[in-house]
Amino acid sequence: MILLLVAAVLGGTFLAWSAQAGSGGAGPRGQRHGHEAVGGRSGLGSVDLTGWAKEQIASDKERRAQPRARTAVSPTPAKPAAVPAVRQAGFVRAADAADPTTLVLYDTAGPYGKLGELYAMAAANLAGHFGTVTAKPVQQYTAGMIGSYTAVIYIGSTYYCCDVPDAIPAAFYQDVSTSTKPVIWMGANIWNMANSVGTAQFTQRYGWDPTTSYYEDGGSVGTVTQVTYRNQTLTRRIPAGQDGGVLRPNVLTGPGHPEVTRLAEGLDSSNGHTFGWAVRSANLTYVGEIPFAYVSESDRVIAAEDLLFDALAPATAERHRALLRLEDISPASDPAELRAMADYLYAQNIPYGINVIPVYKDPKGTYNNGTAQTITLVQRPQVVSALKYMLARGAVLMDHGYTHQYGNVANPYNGVTGDDFEFYRAHVDSADSVVYDGPVAEDSALWAQGRVTSALTQFTLAGLPKPALWTTPHYAASAADYKAISSNFSARLERSLYFSGTLSGNSAGPNSFIGQFFPYVVKDVYGTKVLPENIGNYEPEAYNNHPARLPADLIASARANLAVRDGFASFFYHPYYPTQPLKDTVDGIKALGYTFVSPTSL
Repeated sequence: MILLLVAAVLGGTFLAWSAQAGSGGAGPRGQRHGHEAVGGRSGLGSVDLTGWAKEQIASDKERRAQPRARTAVSPTPAKPAAVPAVRQAGFVRAADAADPTTLVLYDTAGPYGKLGELYAMAAANLAGHFGTVTAKPVQQYTAGMIGSYTAVIYIGSTYYCCDVPDAIPAAFYQDVSTSTKPVIWMGANIWNMANSVGTAQFTQRYGWDPTTSYYEDGGSVGTVTQVTYRNQTLTRRIPAGQDGGVLRPNVLTGPGHPEVTRLAEGLDSSNGHTFGWAVRSANLTYVGEIPFAYVSESDRVIAAEDLLFDALAPATAERHRALLRLEDISPASDPAELRAMADYLYAQNIPYGINVIPVYKDPKGTYNNGTAQTITLVQRPQVVSALKYMLARGAVLMDHGYTHQYGNVANPYNGVTGDDFEFYRAHVDSADSVVYDGPVAEDSALWAQGRVTSALTQFTLAGLPKPALWTTPHYAASAADYKAISSNFSARLERSLYFSGTLSGNSAGPNSFIGQFFPYVVKDVYGTKVLPENIGNYEPEAYNNHPARLPADLIASARANLAVRDGFASFFYHPYYPTQPLKDTVDGIKALGYTFVSPTSL
């Protein structure tokens, strides 16, 4: 569920579609409905991707119909690379910079201009793993600006053609074409660069012709269902009618054309054709789409996440680490179950986080025979003793909200701790999908800080140390909440929502956001540190249009994330489930070559 847009409806394949949570409290476990997920079906809030996709395709057809002198189509495809070349000719870098700097440029023009900022935040967050990031509308680019940064990322979300005039300064096109600085270009408008600098000049440097490259293959955008990158097969699942397509680069062959490296291979399952989903020549890495919508834990976005290393930290050594946290522990948890988990993980020498909700509430008596119930840690000394037992055996204490629910209302289920949202409003619609409604009515930095202060007080009263890290209940909060929360902890371990207006100062509405999860540690656009959770959690039953997620699914996602050269397989597990599925998951992830590390080591 990573860039992740659309009408805020959970379900389908998006940012965190597989993650489920429950309180582990007093009620029947089969009735637990909570989940840790972010975003809508696409991972985006309040965005009409259907309309955007139709406009993309229509503009591409119109561009294709325009008369032009065409460069001959390549008779044979460029040779795919077995692994991406790290030091591609044309990239000039003496050594990895101590603090690489990235310039992220994005579109704001056209009827879907607000998409640009959402996608730019996703790119900026990823670049925040490497160093400092500056993000601005592409219209603000001035000549020579590229020279001040280690690398540039351009997000082409507005299709400049036909009725939408090109808003990209000619200086940007010229600087990209003459610079040796790495440029990563995602999505639209690469053809306008070729037209601006001259098609002959572009093809002579880069070896392919964007002016004769299109989203269509055989008359339609086809069905691109997978991307192969660094020997891993990654998924691409976009609902019919919401796919704007992937540009198929027209690679030129023969004397006089420079080599084009196909870094990632796209597969169109409608006809079996393969093509360069990401290609590189000289200083330009081109990705034929913006891979931040409709993502999952094994999605093609993983390729884009790794490609940033080539531009910003090419000397990075191969390393694969794993993170585990135990979820939704509350005063209503079973101390025997907690101790059993602690014993297993201690025997395996696996460090892990324990996400604790300090106050359990069941205001409607949902799991207490109709009688309202509130339990604090102080009132459950056996649970506190079990938590201390875990801390003595490798666990790291983490704060998972104050009550992990909101008032006395269903939000969206029953008002019970662990089942409901705490910092965001939501409801379940007639199609059994969770719909995001926006921040709670009293939302503010002061209100969020009050929740954190109350939670920390409960830990102190119970004789527990201050939690080192935080995970937002159901991963959903406002920008003000995330910032306030992060001022109290060294980092958040979670997936997050990123709201329009964060970069521009002009919000498109309180529910306009992009959800994202990460394969590595980032400093995000809120200026906060976020630790990765990127492969979801064990959930043996389907819920809210999300399928069950078993150890084999978690292991498959961990395998896909091996494509990130210095990445993580980070997941969570509810201790009210049996130990065996956890053992199966841990063993499978270890077998892939991952090493489990403590969340506080990052």
